[in-house]
Amino acid sequence: MNFSSPLTPTPVAIVVGASSGIGEAVARKLAHEGYAVALVARRADRLRALCAELNARPGAAHAVAYPHDVTHFDEIPALFQTILRDLGRLNVMVYASGIMLPSGFSEYNFGKDRATLEVNVLGAMAWLGQAATYFEQAGEGHLVGISSVAGDRGRVSNPAYHTSKAALSTYLESLRNRLTRKGVHVLTVKPGYVDTDLLKAVARPFWVVSPEQAAADIWRAMRRGKQQIYTLSRWGLVMWVVRHMPSFIFRRLRF
Repeated sequence: MNFSSPLTPTPVAIVVGASSGIGEAVARKLAHEGYAVALVARRADRLRALCAELNARPGAAHAVAYPHDVTHFDEIPALFQTILRDLGRLNVMVYASGIMLPSGFSEYNFGKDRATLEVNVLGAMAWLGQAATYFEQAGEGHLVGISSVAGDRGRVSNPAYHTSKAALSTYLESLRNRLTRKGVHVLTVKPGYVDTDLLKAVARPFWVVSPEQAAADIWRAMRRGKQQIYTLSRWGLVMWVVRHMPSFIFRRLRF
C-alpha cells in the first residue's frame, strides 16, 4: 500500500488523535496539501468515516485508518513500523490526542489525573519518540505536538491538565534542542479555546477558533519552520503577561 511512484514520491504524515478536533482538521489539511495520511485514534467508526471522505477525492487514496488507544503503549512500536511499511516513508508526525476531564476546585482524583497524564504526556512521548528516532536517522522531518496555553502556568482550575500540557511543552522543547542540529523541525502548538469537545468543560470561553483555523495556522507554521505558535496569535501576548504576573496575584484568580 505505497502511495508514491519513483518519480513523484508522496509525502506521508501520521496524525495521532485524528478522529476529532484539531487532529481531524490537521489530517484534512495535510490530505488537501497532497499527503498520504495515517489516521490514528481510538474511535474506529470516526476514522473510517474520515477515510471515506478523504479517499473519495479524485486521484490516489489519501488516508488509511489505524484504530489505536494511545494508552496501549506496548502496541506503539509495532504499529509505527506497520505504518512505515504500508505508506513507505514518513515526513510529518502530529500528536493531537488529548483529554481534559472535569475537576472540581476541591477535587483530588488520582484516577482522573493518571488518565490525563497517560493520554496527554505518555502517549505523546511514546509516539513522538518513535518518529524522533526515524527522523534523526533520516536527517529530516517535522514533529508537531498540540500543547496548550494551559501549560504556561499552573492554575487552580484543573491541575492535572495544566501539568500535562506543561510537561508536553517541555518534552517538545527537549526534542527540538536535540533534533534541530540533525535537520529535524519540531513545532509546539499552543491553542487557546478551540471549538472541540474539550470546550464543553469550559464555563466562559472567549476568542474561540475553529479546528480548521488552528490547522491552517499549524500548516503555515510548519512551512515557515516556526518553533512555537499560539493560536490565536494574540494569546502569545496574553500568556507573556500571565507568565510574568507575580504569584501572589496569580493565585487569587479563579481560572
